[in-house]
Amino acid sequence: MTRFDRYMLSQFMVLFGFFALILVSIFWINKAVRMFDRLIGDGQSAWIFLEFTALTLPGVIGVVLPIAAFAGAVYVTNRLSTESELTVMQATGYSPWRMARPVLFYGVIIALMMSLLTHFLIPASLRQLEMRKVEVSRNVSAKFLTEGEFLHPAPGVTFYIREITPEGELRNVFLSDRRDAENIVTYTSTRAYLVREGGGTKLVMLDGLAQTLRREGLRLFTTHFDDFSYDITALITQDRVDLDSIRFASTPLLIRTPGVVAERNNATMPMVLHELHSRFTQPLLCIVATLIGFATLLLGGYSRFGVWRQIITAFVLLVGIKMIEGATSGPVLSSASMWPLLYLPPLVGFALSAGLLHLASNPMILRRLSGRQRRAEGAA
Repeated sequence: MTRFDRYMLSQFMVLFGFFALILVSIFWINKAVRMFDRLIGDGQSAWIFLEFTALTLPGVIGVVLPIAAFAGAVYVTNRLSTESELTVMQATGYSPWRMARPVLFYGVIIALMMSLLTHFLIPASLRQLEMRKVEVSRNVSAKFLTEGEFLHPAPGVTFYIREITPEGELRNVFLSDRRDAENIVTYTSTRAYLVREGGGTKLVMLDGLAQTLRREGLRLFTTHFDDFSYDITALITQDRVDLDSIRFASTPLLIRTPGVVAERNNATMPMVLHELHSRFTQPLLCIVATLIGFATLLLGGYSRFGVWRQIITAFVLLVGIKMIEGATSGPVLSSASMWPLLYLPPLVGFALSAGLLHLASNPMILRRLSGRQRRAEGAA
């Protein structure tokens, strides 16, 4: 690697770090705000909120990485072109193909980062996040031990506690169970306790009243009780910890035993292959983004209006590649034998990059095309 390559690569990495930091902050804060409302509203602690937001960070970085790579390539190329540094290098004999070498190094580095995320960090973080969600959903305290609020732990169920003493006693409890529309039951008690028994949780109410409203005949039955036990285990979400889910299954597991992963998750083989090969195509698209951003800006000469046309062109090309990626997902998810289609978007991106570099290396082609366009407009 020459001094020029190291210089360009350092510029790319500095700007990439800047854009990645800004974009990750924006995306992460946006997701964290929504998660804060949901977790804190459910009575979770600030530590749970910080843990959950940290576990979502690898996924956010995976979304932002290609965008930051493209933005860094475009910004640095534009600056080097504006300051005539690329012009000087071309005058010394560097062709666009040669100047693209540090861009390729830059794209490969970003692709390696993306590979680390897609193959290891994102599946591991999703796996841990799923486990923590299940643990939190089983946390009775977060769902029931909130005083002064009407809680809805399940559809058709309303729960209210006026006060919780330091000893754990619940004062003035209200529980309405409307899950059976024909028999609506409402419980009130002056005192209550939460008791764990046999792997479940029961609400033991003392000195209370049970009111049952039967729709048939609109009859109300009331029962006074000294103590009454109500099983609330069913009100707590008992999600299954699915450690073999396709989204957070490890890449080696998807390669070695795709059939086992599909069987455990009631998924199809095309879904497993789509997930597996997408983890390889995403890093390749990072390289494509950097090459297209660099090669497109080389096509434009000096203009006092800037290179916004080339930037828009590069953006449109990337959008087209993403549209091809979306179009290939359908056939792959329908047939397992169609998985090679997932590599079509990167191949199209590399072909476009090569075509753009070829045009930049042969400016006479662009001049002839622009001359024909002017003559056609004049004739019209």
